[in-house]
Amino acid sequence: MTETFISEKSIPVRERLIMALDVSSIPEAQALVEELGDSVVFYKVGMELFMSGDYFGFIEWLKQQNKKVFVDLKFFDVPATVGRAIRALSSKGVDLATIHGNDAIMEAAAKEKGNLKVLAVTALTSLDRGDLDDLGFQCDIRDLVLSRAKRALQIGCDGIVSSGLEASMLRQELDHRLLVVTPGIRPVDNREEDDQKRVVSVEQAFRNGADYIVVGRPIRDAEDRKSMAEKIQIQIQSVFK
Repeated sequence: MTETFISEKSIPVRERLIMALDVSSIPEAQALVEELGDSVVFYKVGMELFMSGDYFGFIEWLKQQNKKVFVDLKFFDVPATVGRAIRALSSKGVDLATIHGNDAIMEAAAKEKGNLKVLAVTALTSLDRGDLDDLGFQCDIRDLVLSRAKRALQIGCDGIVSSGLEASMLRQELDHRLLVVTPGIRPVDNREEDDQKRVVSVEQAFRNGADYIVVGRPIRDAEDRKSMAEKIQIQIQSVFK
């Protein structure tokens, strides 16, 4: 039997699904949240919504709906600037936030995080081996992910964003305190136009050691969005039963 690394963290099962609000406007995002109702507790708000209007007002609205918030802006700047950004997010009740960068950037974020959990990005799930070669990373993807995850944990970050393909390796090599958030989840077969290359199923992600999964298009583009979200919740529950 294939070894599994199912998370033992005390995370409510229905919070393990994070819905990516990759839509073009705040009203569209609010309508989607209302449509999904209690089928989704945790939402990721990223760059597209950041550029569309009252981003922080929308975060406040989500908190008023008793939702959890993952700010995915992948901060990468002078360490002091990233530290101040993380401190500001912490004061707004944000639950998770992503950063890029070197040790100094991660140190600055960890110092200012307060109750916010900081996630270091390892390798985007839209990148494959050829893409990393183009960017000048000559090492194996798994080695790159492991190296960044080790540094993040040592420095004081709470976790990493990683493909489910590398999650089992991270669980074998690193302390289970590390949060692993896995995007690139596809509960159905990939479509040709999909730009995510390193993807896994819901069950595979959790059996490989993910604490949370991030799902966007499979819910957003479904005919019945709430039913799709509930279907994924049932898949998650079946892993943690």
